[in-house]
Amino acid sequence: MTKKSDLLASAAELKLEVTDKNTIAEIEAAIAAATPVEAPVHEVKITKSGKRSEKAIREAEELAEKEARKAAGDTTPQSDEAAANVKKGPKPVTRPLLERRGKNYRKAALLVDKATVYNLADALELATKTNPSKFDASVEVHVRMGVDPRQADQNVRATVSLPNGTGKTIRVAVFAPDTEHAAAKKAGADIVGDETFLKQLDKQEINFDILIATPGYMPKLGKYARLLGPRGLMPNPKSGSVAANVAKAVTEAKAGKVEYRVDKQAIVHLSIGKVSFGGAKLLENANAFFDSLKAQKPSGMKGIYIKTTSISTSQGPSIKVENIAN
Repeated sequence: MTKKSDLLASAAELKLEVTDKNTIAEIEAAIAAATPVEAPVHEVKITKSGKRSEKAIREAEELAEKEARKAAGDTTPQSDEAAANVKKGPKPVTRPLLERRGKNYRKAALLVDKATVYNLADALELATKTNPSKFDASVEVHVRMGVDPRQADQNVRATVSLPNGTGKTIRVAVFAPDTEHAAAKKAGADIVGDETFLKQLDKQEINFDILIATPGYMPKLGKYARLLGPRGLMPNPKSGSVAANVAKAVTEAKAGKVEYRVDKQAIVHLSIGKVSFGGAKLLENANAFFDSLKAQKPSGMKGIYIKTTSISTSQGPSIKVENIAN
């Protein structure tokens, strides 16, 4: 009965309602039911890398905490490290674009009234005074058109001879038969050749700004289309660089004949001279350009042809110009 006495003592400590009348088996069952069973503890073996590495376990715990916070609708960072990463205070204020410009540009921009739309003569005169560069900058015209460049009949492209030239030294190359070489050189061509010229192209030597070719020599340039085309140097009848009268084409190119075309954004960009030209010469060039541009208006086009016009130097502020008559 010693065992039963010990079991009754244990039952008394657990405050179980058992008596001497209960059997040993009943007392043991009551004690077992009242005694909590501890779950076995399995140690996680830490490895140097992989899913059981210390870093991977920590990241998994942080991810589980983050998911739990999301489920509870709490997005407040819990760790000190996360709290330290939270930016405090007001967001930094971005300075206006004009304030981020150079000192010379800001000084030149003060001369331009952004709320004023200038006439062409005044705009060109003002452009000569708003050149922030130390060099003789180009004066550029930017015209936003109402055409759709995706339509073949609205893809505006032409040439114009500027009365006072562009102010740039134009290097002209001529690809023509031997009989045309003397006339081309007399007209001022810088490079004249036929087979020797093709050898230079084979070596990708391009030391000219305009290439003029005769119609009969154009097929020989076909293999160089990938070299000349992206650079805008491939001769084209529309630009006047494919000509039977080579001497005349060279003279026009040297005198200031330039090509312009509308880009994908329906804008025409053209340099009409240098700041050193002065307002009067720039106005003559600008008028010649606009006369040519208006003559290129597609016959079937409806709506506004020339939407907006602005003048600027190479690195200077933009000057709005009143609408040129369509």
